[in-house]
Amino acid sequence: QVQLVESGGGLVQAGGSLRLSCEATGTIFSINAAGWYRQAPGEPRELVARITSGDTTNYADAVKGRFTISRDNGRKTVYLQMNSLKPEDTNVYYCRMIIGGRDYWGQGTQVSVSS
Repeated sequence: QVQLVESGGGLVQAGGSLRLSCEATGTIFSINAAGWYRQAPGEPRELVARITSGDTTNYADAVKGRFTISRDNGRKTVYLQMNSLKPEDTNVYYCRMIIGGRDYWGQGTQVSVSS
């Protein structure tokens, strides 16, 4: 059974950095595509960054130039490096992976940025 395990969230001051990790566990042959999303209470989940099987990346306008998504296929892990964090980046961040044509989500990790 495939599960996504997220880590790396926490509390940081504005201008600081965090790196989120999302590891896929279970029997996995390849990760087709992956992404990070975030969701504030009462708001819809929104795309932050995504990466394709060919390593093409896309970012939300709000995070361009500050966040970087990357993947380590050997470790079955996707990362989100977040620099120059702002209070408005405070959210629960979710990892998503398309594996074998099926859609998987992580449990979410809280990122809080203080001003």
